[in-house]
Amino acid sequence: MQDKVTFEYAIIRLVPKVEREEFFNIGVILYSKRKKFVGVKHKINESKLNAFGCDLDLDTLNNYLKSWELICKGDVSAGTISQFEISDRFRWLAATRSTIIQSSKTHSGLTDDPEKELEDIFKSYVLCDKTE
Repeated sequence: MQDKVTFEYAIIRLVPKVEREEFFNIGVILYSKRKKFVGVKHKINESKLNAFGCDLDLDTLNNYLKSWELICKGDVSAGTISQFEISDRFRWLAATRSTIIQSSKTHSGLTDDPEKELEDIFKSYVLCDKTE
């Protein structure tokens, strides 16, 4: 238990028609202050997207999410936000939005491996796969 550190995460949701408030999970963003880690993992299930009967462009959505990856990495090509402190980058990405890509409220836990935790949460809440 001594090696465990706190982490926070938010589920990334796709809300194809904001006015209907229906969504499905497409990713996870996770932050650990002590491990100096912020990471994001995402995958848009195209059949779920099509089930909503909308005309959103999958490539555009994926490009938007790739910018989240660049912000997490601190890549200067992602603009000013990518140069914020790691905690501020997480807070900005996990902030409440009224756009088609939104984040859940943040949740917390303990881990000794933030990258593994990110993968496990992604499997459970996005891929809905409880097995490894």
